[in-house]
Amino acid sequence: MPIASPNDTVRLEIKDAVATITINRPDSLNAINDDVVTALIEITGELRKSKDVRCVVLTGAGDHFMAGGDVKRFKRKFDEVESDDEAREWFNSILGRIHYVVDNMYNLPMPVICAVKGAVAGAGFSLMLGCDLVIAKEGGVFTLAYCHLGTSPDGGSTWHLPRTLGMKRAMEIALLGDRFGPEKALEWGLINKVVPEAEFDAEVAKLAKRLAAGPTLAYGRTKRLLLESSDNDMDTQLGLETENFVNCAMSKDFKKGVTAFVEKQKPDFTGE
Repeated sequence: MPIASPNDTVRLEIKDAVATITINRPDSLNAINDDVVTALIEITGELRKSKDVRCVVLTGAGDHFMAGGDVKRFKRKFDEVESDDEAREWFNSILGRIHYVVDNMYNLPMPVICAVKGAVAGAGFSLMLGCDLVIAKEGGVFTLAYCHLGTSPDGGSTWHLPRTLGMKRAMEIALLGDRFGPEKALEWGLINKVVPEAEFDAEVAKLAKRLAAGPTLAYGRTKRLLLESSDNDMDTQLGLETENFVNCAMSKDFKKGVTAFVEKQKPDFTGE
């Protein structure tokens, strides 16, 4: 059964082994809400099991990636509830569901590209951090932003930031909530590339095509080795490298890669 979005707040297109997930609330700067979370849970859950998708692109409709949570919805919820306990239960539920998405993204067995533009704030910043590679359009604005609402971050950002930037820079971004541009994000290692507006879509498509044509099984195992390395000592990591290399060596792609290398040809990987 083909993978499909359950509602129109998220669009899904699968073409040439690339799944493009587009947050589709441009009038609200793609702010995340219940329907977006529902769609992302279903889509990412199905992608975790997919044998046909070899690269995922996450982006936003219109001029922005995502301006965080739907703060207007937060305000309405406070007006609706009759007690703090009821509000607490609702926030626990919505955060749990968002974190279900984050866990699915973390465990996707194929490379994930985040294509960001315009506002990359709050939950959008957190989702970006959870992707493997990030291409940014010139002129965007990045901010973790949670502190400006009087709350702590979510979406895995407190896990990713110290590992990406070190503790002092992570504290700066989380505690000050300052805005900065893609050039600074590139300098700090939060993103991989900044491209002009006219070249943005083409650059994203080029990278997705390249990854979708690669050794998907090896990519998935490489992701896992890198993501889990900070929790392991050297001996454990070396053992995992051995285990994963040997498993990859039994794949069709490895045999193709070795043969192509010896014969001085380009390998035709199939992801198997």
